Amino acid sequence: MKKIIAAAAGLLVFILGGYHLLVKIDNDSPYGRMRETPAVRPHEEPPLLMEDGIVPVTGGEAVFRSTPAGELSTPFEATAAVVKQGETLFFTFCAPCHGKSHDGNGTVGQSFAPPPEDLRSVRVQSLSDDVLFREISYGIPQGRQPPLAATIAESDRWRIIAYLKSLGIRN
Repeated sequence: MKKIIAAAAGLLVFILGGYHLLVKIDNDSPYGRMRETPAVRPHEEPPLLMEDGIVPVTGGEAVFRSTPAGELSTPFEATAAVVKQGETLFFTFCAPCHGKSHDGNGTVGQSFAPPPEDLRSVRVQSLSDDVLFREISYGIPQGRQPPLAATIAESDRWRIIAYLKSLGIRN
């Protein structure tokens, strides 16, 4: 019986000691003053007004997603400069899977089964710019191509497409 009372008393001392330690931290620490944090009280003050132009209401990925198939077109002419920029972007974003030879045998792509598609194949080279843009941007359903719209800027995706189209069909 004495052991139970001693254990209960020890537990009580431990709990009270912990409580006092937390109160001391709350009172003396610069991080523990939650009760002094300003509370949010809805409707007591008028809501803050947002400046015009902060939230976009036109453009963006929603426009590309909602545009009917076949209506997207590249804003760039496939000049040597655009193709060169596309090549740099390809080796930054695409080569890990598609490989330096564009054959789907990149460092990451080797581990996929099936491997990524050869970008110089007849099928890929015959796709329209619109379809390639959508596959790069939103992925390929039941495919290995991940959606890259959040990773690669819209103009850079068009540059990559210009580069891919400049490669031609593999012989």
